[in-house]
Amino acid sequence: MNIPSNIITLIAGILLTLISLWFGQNHGLMPVAASEEAPWIDGLFNTMMTISIGLFLLVQGILIFSIVRFRQRPGDETDGPPIEGNIPLEIVWTAIPAMIVLGLGVYSFDVYTNMGGLDPMASHDRGQQVAHIEGAAIAASLSQEAPTLEKANRRVAIGIGADPDEIGKAPDLVVDVLGLQYAWIFTYPETGIVSGDLHMPVDRDVQLNIKAADVIHSLWIPQFRVKQDAIPGRETELRLRPREPGTYPVVCAELCGSYHGGMRTQTIVESAEDFDQWVNEQIASVDGENLGTPVANLSSEEYLAPYTHFLGMDESALKAMGTMGNEHHHSL
Repeated sequence: MNIPSNIITLIAGILLTLISLWFGQNHGLMPVAASEEAPWIDGLFNTMMTISIGLFLLVQGILIFSIVRFRQRPGDETDGPPIEGNIPLEIVWTAIPAMIVLGLGVYSFDVYTNMGGLDPMASHDRGQQVAHIEGAAIAASLSQEAPTLEKANRRVAIGIGADPDEIGKAPDLVVDVLGLQYAWIFTYPETGIVSGDLHMPVDRDVQLNIKAADVIHSLWIPQFRVKQDAIPGRETELRLRPREPGTYPVVCAELCGSYHGGMRTQTIVESAEDFDQWVNEQIASVDGENLGTPVANLSSEEYLAPYTHFLGMDESALKAMGTMGNEHHHSL
């Protein structure tokens, strides 16, 4: 039975599409989606996985078919046909990848914007300014004085702020985050609690104000699908909403020194009642001498001493921390 080649091509295309769609949605490569932001990232990842599987099967299928169909037969010493090129085919295989890349770029921009990125008002960045001089101004500066920085400045967003529906609303919980070699320190400014673990109530809008005491670190919670750099001398923001109670790892995703791999802790998402209970327990366990003392009035060692058991630090490491200067810890 001689099946027309166009029918075979159609059937192969349908099978390729079905396999790509199924695997793109059922690959099982992502951890549990534990935040409101996670489905946005998962949708983008699944789309890229679907496209990647389709292209992989298409390219590999053509290669295998060509190896089998056009292989050299025994005794055949002739040359292959002198094919110099196919302009329409080259246009097609250039245009399709270009359209895919453009489409993914627009999709990823939309995802990042909906998560609160690329918006100076959403990220609450009020300090960072970058000199921006238009082409005409550059040309004019060749013959006259360059424009002042005040006229050429523009603000840029640092981090991920509130999503468009939450812009202008105060978060339910604010946590100050300090990254330092090699630990994360979480401070709750409303209560003065300092912890080596990040505790958050479920289904609440949480804002993390992130700083670094020494070098660049990066706060990454894989189950939340969010990651934000901690930059020395700058404050970055990460705003999120946990959806699934549980205990999830907090990882430093920026090479920050010899013990970078050990800079790990955990975030605990719990019910509002359990979170309130944890807050009350932490307040009750604070050293009485420091209870009520403003953070700014504590030395580095006094500031960290009650919490070294969370951080896995010995006394010598704590003293070494003190040499970094109190301003790093007071920046919380």
